[in-house]
Amino acid sequence: MPTTVSEDQVLEALRSVYDPDLRKDLVTLGMVQKLHVEGDMVSFDIVLTTPACPLKDKMRDDAHAAVMALHGVRQVNVNMDAQVTGRIQRPDRAGLPTVKNIVAVASNKGGVGKTTVAVNLAIALAKTGAQVGLLDADITGPNVPLMMGVKEQPPQLGDGLPVAEAWGVKFISIAFFLPSNDSPVIWRGPMVSGAIQQMLRDAMWGDLDYLIVDLPPGTGDAALTLAQAVPLSGAVVVITPQEVALMDAVKAIGMFQRLEVPVIGLVENMSYFLCPHCGERTEIFGHGGARSTAERLDLPFLGEIPISTVVRAGSDAGLPVTATDADKEVSACFDDLAGEVARKISVLNAEAKANSPFAGRIIPLMSG
Repeated sequence: MPTTVSEDQVLEALRSVYDPDLRKDLVTLGMVQKLHVEGDMVSFDIVLTTPACPLKDKMRDDAHAAVMALHGVRQVNVNMDAQVTGRIQRPDRAGLPTVKNIVAVASNKGGVGKTTVAVNLAIALAKTGAQVGLLDADITGPNVPLMMGVKEQPPQLGDGLPVAEAWGVKFISIAFFLPSNDSPVIWRGPMVSGAIQQMLRDAMWGDLDYLIVDLPPGTGDAALTLAQAVPLSGAVVVITPQEVALMDAVKAIGMFQRLEVPVIGLVENMSYFLCPHCGERTEIFGHGGARSTAERLDLPFLGEIPISTVVRAGSDAGLPVTATDADKEVSACFDDLAGEVARKISVLNAEAKANSPFAGRIIPLMSG
């Protein structure tokens, strides 16, 4: 059967489909790949900048409709794929060769559920198909192994530091190298900084799209070491609705801004409580403080995470809610958070590439 539509016509039709975050059409962005036209059938790939893109279904549907509208086209096959972009390299902050994006999860106050957010964010990203790692940088209070359900140090398989793996996420923690779970870490700042750098650079991460770093509370050595050692894609700041937590969060935001680290956005943890018996909603610590703070500081608001007894029990048992889906509402909140974080990182990377004098020094795209 003779071809009634050309590849150029298909590409022209696809120029009407935009990535709403990057604000350019799919063809200009190079997202349309493996285009093939045979008679009245058209097939192509749309390669997104993250598998966690929450708008991928809309882009697929819009692209399908645009090509189907061409005269002579009877069938359109759209395959969705993803190739995560990496952060711009900087001469003063050497990156990790196999890690595309390093994301700090931070707070300036303890007890806001920062580690819970870090663990479930990492798992939610991994569920989308991304390659994800998690670094427990809370040296004096390492809780990631407990929450991930791994008690034993992973076996040594090479020259680097071994990493554990659970729920599709590779992770490392100083807890694996302590004599016992009860052993206190009584270290001065230089030792804390050294331990973080060693785990960061010597761990056997392999190829990662995202490395989530669970920082300790505050604006001390750990956060400073991370921000100055590697080119961070950005920071997620976790806060609760109380006024005192909001005041502390502003300090953490200010630290990242002074260190030239993009703030991806704010997430409000413990935002509200839904009674599992009657469904009544109670705002135990107030509500909406993170959103109003984000608006005041002109920063993205990433979402609300409710309090849940299922989350608490799952964290203690090494069964993260995003992995088990034991509380579907909370799990969906973390899935949404992962989508928002991935979107913001893609935009930040695109902006950095366009504006940076180091734009030629991009972390290379990796297979897998």
